[in-house]
Amino acid sequence: MVTVETKPAGKSHVKIKPPMVLLMVLVVAFLGYALPPYLGLDPAQSRTLPPDGVPYYYAALVTHIFLGSVALLAGCLQLWPWLRQRYPQVHRWSGRAYVFSTIFGGLAILTVSACTYWGPNQQAANTTLGVLWVLTTAAGYVKAKKRRYAEHREWMVRSFALCFSIILNRAWTIACTVFLVSDQNDYAEMAQAIGVGSWLSWIVNLLVAEWWLQHTRVTKRAR
Repeated sequence: MVTVETKPAGKSHVKIKPPMVLLMVLVVAFLGYALPPYLGLDPAQSRTLPPDGVPYYYAALVTHIFLGSVALLAGCLQLWPWLRQRYPQVHRWSGRAYVFSTIFGGLAILTVSACTYWGPNQQAANTTLGVLWVLTTAAGYVKAKKRRYAEHREWMVRSFALCFSIILNRAWTIACTVFLVSDQNDYAEMAQAIGVGSWLSWIVNLLVAEWWLQHTRVTKRAR
């Protein structure tokens, strides 16, 4: 005998699994820490050291930060299965917000990533990240327009894994500074450690995302 559980008509039960809760908490906590210095649009409050001779650096940085914040919040909504299934219209609009903020936020950071303060290693890491972030998002958008939703989901998972790197970048930078730097007044050592942290912040995320996508593909085939 098969029993069917019924729900009272007109009632909607919001389902948020623990990983989704953790993701949202991390994003909100990070934005609460990262955004305040930039809300007043005062370059003196910036946590990022500007390079000499780049007058547009702060404007591009703030554009990236504000649009990146939108991308993080919209990305959480995109990854919430209950919202996607229950309110597809909200999913579509949050998806548009994510694509817009990612494309233009990514282009904003690409205008300054090649001249950041900590030298070639960090510059190469941030430039590669910016290019991949824009490309994976564009690929996901194209797949959605073609109604190839399985592929759309995979590209957007990759895109958000890259987006999430900004949160883990702090942790990787601290770890690399602790283990790779003997003198924090040594610019070369600091630049190398920060560069390594910048690479790890998105490469590890992307590898984890690819593992998860491969795992879910295998699980679905097994069914």
